Amino acid sequence: MAVQYFLEDADSKQPVKEEAPTLNRRRGAIKQAKIHFIKNHEFIATFFRQPTFCSVCREFVWGLNKQGYKCRQCNAAIHKKCIDKIIGRCTGTAANSRDTVFQKERFKIDMPHRFKINNYMSPTFCDHCGSLLWGLVKQGLKCEDCAMNVHHKCQDKVANLCGINQKLLAEALTQVSQVSSVSHSVDCIFWYSMNKLAGLEINDGSTYGKLWEGSIPRINMDNFIFHKVLGKGSFGKVLLAELKGRGEYFAVKALKKDVVLMDDDVECTMVEKRVLALAWENPFLTHLYSTFQTKEHLFFVMEYLNGGDLMFHIQEKGRFELYRATFYSAEIICGLQFLHSKGIIYRDLKLDNVMLDCDGHIKIADFGMCKENVFGDNRATTFCGTPDYIAPEILLGQKYSFSVDWWSFGVLLYEMLIGQSPFHGDDEDELFESIRMDTPHYPRWISKESKDLLERLFERDPTRRIGIVGNIRLHPFFKSINWQALEMREVEPPFKPKKNDVIHVRLMLLSSSSCFTISICFTLF
Repeated sequence: MAVQYFLEDADSKQPVKEEAPTLNRRRGAIKQAKIHFIKNHEFIATFFRQPTFCSVCREFVWGLNKQGYKCRQCNAAIHKKCIDKIIGRCTGTAANSRDTVFQKERFKIDMPHRFKINNYMSPTFCDHCGSLLWGLVKQGLKCEDCAMNVHHKCQDKVANLCGINQKLLAEALTQVSQVSSVSHSVDCIFWYSMNKLAGLEINDGSTYGKLWEGSIPRINMDNFIFHKVLGKGSFGKVLLAELKGRGEYFAVKALKKDVVLMDDDVECTMVEKRVLALAWENPFLTHLYSTFQTKEHLFFVMEYLNGGDLMFHIQEKGRFELYRATFYSAEIICGLQFLHSKGIIYRDLKLDNVMLDCDGHIKIADFGMCKENVFGDNRATTFCGTPDYIAPEILLGQKYSFSVDWWSFGVLLYEMLIGQSPFHGDDEDELFESIRMDTPHYPRWISKESKDLLERLFERDPTRRIGIVGNIRLHPFFKSINWQALEMREVEPPFKPKKNDVIHVRLMLLSSSSCFTISICFTLF
């Protein structure tokens, strides 16, 4: 039995009592891990919960975060450095039948193992998936010829490479196939990725092109006075920086290059940079001023937003009065529709990602989850977003477009008006079931226009959801909004942060699987 308490007031402007349910926690985003397709393997960066050995070099997989890769088809575990040394094709997919497995190979190796059940008297690890062979007797199988040890469950997933040292063979093949013009070494990939991340254009071998220039040209660390660390994350830090000689403050995000590469977030970081560069065309998106790099870090110089995020303010108020929620949602619509016009799905709209500037206008931040080039029939398929805001079409594994942003917008509007989430669950499975099946509760005191808009945003058929069909700006909920003046930022905000307030600053740092939220309170100068 699930019991929920809702405050029923006759006057929607009456302040919420202390015992009323409110949003009292921040929620991190999740994203499907990047898949590396090598020899029909589908490798995903994985955190190994127990000691694991690489199936290629047979050495221990070290690390604290996501130490290596694991094939989601055949469960083979390898080091990240060994991914280019894979010789055998994956045995876990239908594409690897004996009729097709060697069609495109210039040579073939088909040497089956001769496994027999074995009793191990000491701790032994599987040479395929890398984990321990559990049990007291007959823990696994051992090849009579090459002494390979595997689990019973791994026997059918092992490639026919009996007696073959994959590491040595791969190194020999690399030396044979090397060409003078292109090097496939790890160093080449590393340097190309580093310069790609920093927005550099790769020219000839002697230079790396011109640094991407924003409104502040050719800056570096020497141009700033760093006052404090605003937040820390898995990538690096966000610092409050003052531009020397100008007295202007910026939020400088410093990302560690090696961590970005290890966590497969090169493209994710590039997407964020490109969207931030586009944001100059719209006043409701966080602006990027410039980027630069050092030997070990990448730096994003962004505008410093000291008004806090909507999650902080709604935790202070319980919920927003009708006009304040209408004003914020209207400015969010302007930002969202701009992104959609550029073929970008935002995919992580939530209270935590909507900031206020010093005047009280909203700024959408954190573009690491964006999907670009969604034009025509192009669709996205990646499972990502913050659980409370994920649209049902994502949960169902369907291809999706801009409709997911309008569902998230509905959740955000519901939270601003009512002060709690529309869907509930004790864990993610229950929450996702609620999103797919439940109808949100609408208190009696909300206006009929608010209820109608929310119902149309929570339409589970994405082709019928408002924002995709109809003009959301013409909905009666926004009858008090002068859209032309709003887009010019000529409408006075209903709330303006005060300089002597204790302001809550929320900064999001990317990671391969989620976004870590750092909350800091400090008094403005």
